[in-house]
Formats: sequence, C-alpha cells, structure tokens
Amino acid sequence: MEALFILTALLAILMLRTPVAFALGGLGVILLALKGMPLVAVPQRLHGSMDSFELLAIPMFLLMSNILLKGGVGRDLFAAVQSWVGHWPGGLGVATILSCTLFSAISGSSVATAATIGTVAIPEMTKRGYDRSFVMGMLAAGGTLGILIPPSIPLIIYGVVSETSIPKLFLAGIGPGLFLATAFIVYGILFAKLTGAYTPIPKATWAERTRATMMAFPTVLLAIMIVGSIYAGIATPSESAGLGFVFAIIITFAMGRMNFGLMKQAVEGALRTTVMILLIVAGAKVFSFAITLYLIPQSISQLLTMNISNPNLFILAVGVVLLIMGFFLESLSMLLIMVPVLLPAVFNMNIDPIWFGIFFVVLIETALITPPVGMNLFVIQAVGKVSLQEVAKGALPFAGIMLATAVLLWFWQDLALYIPYQLAR
Repeated sequence: MEALFILTALLAILMLRTPVAFALGGLGVILLALKGMPLVAVPQRLHGSMDSFELLAIPMFLLMSNILLKGGVGRDLFAAVQSWVGHWPGGLGVATILSCTLFSAISGSSVATAATIGTVAIPEMTKRGYDRSFVMGMLAAGGTLGILIPPSIPLIIYGVVSETSIPKLFLAGIGPGLFLATAFIVYGILFAKLTGAYTPIPKATWAERTRATMMAFPTVLLAIMIVGSIYAGIATPSESAGLGFVFAIIITFAMGRMNFGLMKQAVEGALRTTVMILLIVAGAKVFSFAITLYLIPQSISQLLTMNISNPNLFILAVGVVLLIMGFFLESLSMLLIMVPVLLPAVFNMNIDPIWFGIFFVVLIETALITPPVGMNLFVIQAVGKVSLQEVAKGALPFAGIMLATAVLLWFWQDLALYIPYQLAR
C-alpha cells in the first residue's frame, strides 16, 4: 500500500507538470520527513550523488558533442558517407543512419545525434523527393542510436546506479546498436524501393569520395580514439571524454569552423543539458534513498519474485511497464526511477545486470520516439519545422523495429553479451 501511495503521489506531481528533478527530490524530502529522518541527510545525499568520477564523463561528452555540432562536423560526416552510398536505392536514408551511427560513437547523446545529423540530412532528403514523414521518422530513430552505441550517457548513469562495469556496458551496447542501425538501413532501402518516391543520386567519382572522406577523417579518428582508449584500458570513460573534448576543440579550430562566439554557445548548451541531467540524478538519489528507507524496492522485488518466478514473465512485465511509462516520462527519468526498484528482482532471478542494462536502454530508446513526450520527436519537429504528428507517424515503423530488437535480445542474449565476455577472457 505504501508503494502504491508513493507511486500515485509521484504521478500526480508529474501530471502537474512539475520538473522531474523537483518532483523526485521534493517527494523524497517529504517521505524522509514523514519517516522522522533529519533533513540534514538531504544535502549529504545530494553531495554524495554528485561526488562521482564516472559522472564527470557526462559534461565532457556533452561539451565535445556541442563543439562538434557548432563546428559543422555533421555536414562532413554526411557528405563523406553520402559519397560512398548515396547512389544506392534509398542511398540518402542509408547515409543518414550511417552518419547517426558514426556520430553516436562520439556524442553519447540521442538529442545531439538527432540535431546534428538532422540539420544536414532533412533538407537534403526532402529536396530529393523522399516522403517527409519517413525522413522525420528516420532521423528521430537514428538519433536514438546515440544512447546505445558507446559512449552512452544513459549507460554511464545505469552503471553508476547499478554499480556495474561501465566499459562492459559500452561493449555490450555495440552488438545491439549495430543490429538496430542495420535494421533501420534495410527498412529504409525497402521503403525507398517500394515507394520509389525519391530522386536517385549520381555515383560519386573517386576524387569526390577521397575529398569528402578526408574532410570527415579527423572526426572518425576522434571516435576511434575515444572508443579505443576505453576498450584498450588506456583511459576511463571520463578521461576519454576529457581527451575527446580537447581534440574536438583542436579539430574545429584547425578546420576554421570554430570561433569564440560559437565556443560560448557550445559551452552554454552543454551547461544547460548537464545541469538538467545532474539535477535529475540528484533528485532521483534523494527519492531512491527515501523509498529504500520504506523498503519499497525490497517489497516490490519480493512481490515480483513471489508472483512471477519465471524470468520470461518478469522481463515481459518490465517491458510493458516501461512502454507505458514511456508515454509520460523521458528516458533518463525512467532509468533513475525504475532501476533501483527492479535491480533486487534482477539479481534474485539471476538475470545478468549488464544484459538487463542494454535491454532497459533499448526500451527507453523506444520511448524517445513515442508521443506525447518522446524527446527526439520534439528535436526533429524543431529542426524540420513540421508537425509533431508527422514526425510521430514516420517514427512508428522504427519504434516497431526497436521493440522487435528488444524481443530478439531476450531470446538471443549473446547479441549483447558476446563481445564483453569474449574480451574479458
């Protein structure tokens, strides 16, 4: 009954359009006060939630992606990929997803990926006669790769909350991320062939390909450096993010794409997003501490394990709950609210926490492109200057592909686990 009351109260506060950070933190403070806990514990908890070296990766990755965004790196990536695959059936769609995949290996953010590639791809694809709704949906879905293909901000936060190895989570995201990118590409090619509503692009010459590839090479090298330094054990995610930030500045200034005015805009954009994320993390930590005192996670875990002894049914229940929550909450909030509650049951049922983290992220990715609060829908709506309904309509088939991937992930867990455990040997 306590769990039901707390959940109802939280939903009521959120429905009043209270910012998520203040809804979680405020309700946590009230629950602590009702329990007789000295409120001095709140600032202690807030300080503890921020005192994490792993969380330092978040502002660093955001700074780097904002600098690359302002430096027009998306144009270089898209032009290079387009020069190689643009003449294929639906080639611009293929180039869009491949560009999203490459930028995801740098940014760690779905919103940054969608905005960066969207500003370049949307005008190009619509000019070539592609269906507008399809274009918007593809960009919204392609952007979600930013939180699955490493480095990933949600996977960093999941690792901190669940005390799971972040490098292993990054490795586990590679297989599902590349599988999703391939599935998006296949759907894009089939859609283009079946509708035929696009203007083919002439095949680029080798000189054009070489020139475009050389322009994008520093960015690709940056992605390799970030990911490679983590997997080689040379740097932690936070250290590699710091290195990436420095090299992003060097690259954009060397290419003449950056000035101090654009740098200021990049820093301000990263600052706003960082503050939003870390406020939510702080509020969630207070809320998590409060519900732990009420034994809510343990009670829910016990309820689940007593009534759902089959891991298949448990995963199905989790999937349904996350999909429903995705209609009302954005991905980070779902992660911070649900992971502390579900983890005890995950361990009791001997479900691999690394696999569960990837499964969880695939589902919250889906929430990014489902109305009414799908963040990527709003980003693409703003970039493409179209209605939300048009973006949501185009994103629906891609959401179906993502749900099918989540189902496949359950039946074929090596899709996520093969790489991290092979490299651990």
